[in-house]
Amino acid sequence: MSAIRIGVAGLGYWGPNLARNFAALPDCELAWLCDADPDTLARAGTALPGARRTAALDDLLDDPALDAVVLATPVPTHASLAERVLRAGKHCFVEKPLAQTVADAELAVAAAEETGRTLMVGHLLEYHPGVIRLKEIADGGELGEIHYIYSNRLNLGKLRADENALWSLGAHDVSVVLHLAGEEPYEVEARGESYMRRGIEDVVFAFLRFPSGLAAHLHLSWLDPHKERRFTVVGSRRMATFDDMDLERKVTVYDKGFDQSAASWGEYITRSGDIHSPAIPNREPLRLECEHFVACLRAGRPPRSDGHSGLRVVRVLAALQDSLDASRRVQRAVV
Repeated sequence: MSAIRIGVAGLGYWGPNLARNFAALPDCELAWLCDADPDTLARAGTALPGARRTAALDDLLDDPALDAVVLATPVPTHASLAERVLRAGKHCFVEKPLAQTVADAELAVAAAEETGRTLMVGHLLEYHPGVIRLKEIADGGELGEIHYIYSNRLNLGKLRADENALWSLGAHDVSVVLHLAGEEPYEVEARGESYMRRGIEDVVFAFLRFPSGLAAHLHLSWLDPHKERRFTVVGSRRMATFDDMDLERKVTVYDKGFDQSAASWGEYITRSGDIHSPAIPNREPLRLECEHFVACLRAGRPPRSDGHSGLRVVRVLAALQDSLDASRRVQRAVV
C-alpha cells in the first residue's frame, strides 16, 4: 500500500506541529513544506529535511503525485485556499475556522462536493480522548436528558489585532458544543467588551438555544486571571465535566441532581452521590486528528469534522458576531 503524500502550507505557528505529526505517521509521506517567508521555511526544513520546500502553493498543486494539502495559513485565507486546493484535485485539511463568512465556507464545501475530494476542518478538540469520552457518556444516557452545556475558555493570553475572542477562542468551544448537542441552535446571543483594543472584544459571553430545549453558554476571554479549558454538561440524572487543565481527571461524572420526594408529591430533594473519573487514553489529540484524516482518505469516508461540520461552526460564529455587532451599536447609541 503506497503512502499518502501530503504537503503542509503555512508554517508560522501551528503548521510545524501539523507537519511533525503527519511526518511521523507510518502510512504517510510529508512531501512538501510551503511558506512565503524564507526564514520560516528554512526553520521548518531543518526540522523536517525529507520534504521539498517552496514559497509557492502552485508547486504543491502542480505535483500530480501529491494526494493532499494541509492549510495552516492565516484565517482570512482559509476558504479561498481550500477551494483552490480542492479544485486542483487534492484532498484538503484546513485549520479552523473554515472561513470568516458563511458564503466563503459554502464555496469551500461546494468545491469539495463538486470535485469529490475530502475536506476536513481542524476542530482539534473533537479528537481529544476526553471530549470523545464525554460525548459517549452524554449519548449513552448516563446523564439522562441533557439540560444545558457551558464552557469556560479563559487565560491571560496573547492580545490579537486581527480577530476577537469569539473567533480566536470560540471556534473551539462552538465546535464541541455542536458536537455534543448533535443539532444547530435556532437562537444565539452574544455580548462582549473591548478593554485592550478598541473594536476587538477580549471577553465574550455567548448564549445558544437549541430546538430540543438544550441551552449552552460560552465564556471566552484572554483577559482573565485563571487559565481554564472546561466543559460542563448538566443532565436530568447526572452531570459531567471535561477539564483539559486537569492532568489526572480529564472527565468527571457527578451523581448529582434532584429526585422527587416520596413524602410529598411534586416536591424535589437534592441528591449528591458518587463521583467517578473514567480512564482517558493519554494520546496527543493532534496525532489522533492527523491519523483520522489519513484513515478517511484511505477508506473514502467523510471525516468527523468535515466541510459541512466546519460550515455549521461558521454559521454559529457569524450569527454570534452579528449579535456582538448589534450590541455594540446599541452601546454607542446610549453613550
